[in-house]
Order: sequence, then C-alpha cells, then structure tokens
Amino acid sequence: MTDLTVRPASPDDAATILQFITELAIFEKAEHEVLTSEALIQQTLFNSDAKAHALICEQAGQPIGFAVYFYNYSTWLGKYGLYLEDLYITPPARRSGAGKALFKALAKIATANNCGRFEWSVLDWNTPAIKFYQALGASAKTEWVGYRLTEPQIQALAGTPD
Repeated sequence: MTDLTVRPASPDDAATILQFITELAIFEKAEHEVLTSEALIQQTLFNSDAKAHALICEQAGQPIGFAVYFYNYSTWLGKYGLYLEDLYITPPARRSGAGKALFKALAKIATANNCGRFEWSVLDWNTPAIKFYQALGASAKTEWVGYRLTEPQIQALAGTPD
C-alpha cells in the first residue's frame, strides 16, 4: 500500500475521470445513462464555485481510481455531511488498499470540515462493495428509501403553476 497516493483531482484529470465514470457505469449495467463529457466534468468539478469535488488514487504514479463527493446538510445535527457520489477502482487494482485509501482521505476531509456524517449509496447486488463497507465499520440504512426526480421531471415540476 506504500505506493498508493490520493490527491485532489485537477482539470487535467477530466478525461481520466470520464473514463472511470464510464467503467463504473458499465459495471453497474447503466452505461447508457452516462451523459456527461470531459468538458462538462471540467466545467462542474473545477470551476471557482464547484459544488462537487474529486479525488484521484494513484499507484506508482498511475491513476487507478477516483471518488467524487459533495457536502449536504443535516438539520438534526446542525452540521454538514459529506456525501460520496461515486467511488471506483480499476479491476486490476482492487484489493490493493486503494478503496480504503480513498475512504481514509474522505474521512480526513469530513473531519477537517466538521462533518457529522459521511454517507453513500450502494446497489443492493454489489456484494463485494457491501462487504468492504461493512469491514470499514459502516452500517446500512434500513428505514430510508431513496427517491429521485430526473432533469425533465424537475423542469416539469418547476414549470407547474402552484
């Protein structure tokens, strides 16, 4: 694990991040849902008021994984939380400690920002990831069901008169 490094992503990493996003989507059987581009990644992750941030994990100087995160807010805690949107490690680099290195870096970021929570979601069939998260000490939320509005649904709702 000594040749692993985690660093903040830079605009030069946009193509690598897009590649990792695509590989993750293929793994999750949702490649058709990837609509972003290198330009959009540069625009949204690296502009002066970016709402999300990315980390790159390298092994021997080569990118092998990434994490994208943003901050949310807990009204009950009165604190921000860190939400992990995506984490991906290339198949040859799995079980190298890269996932744990990214989680540790994210935990340090959450601690430095006084976050009261560090949360993420996982597909219910992704048993290796679930076992990894449990080994980190994470517990599954069992009482909450996630909901989503897609962009067309958001636009329709926003355009609906009260």
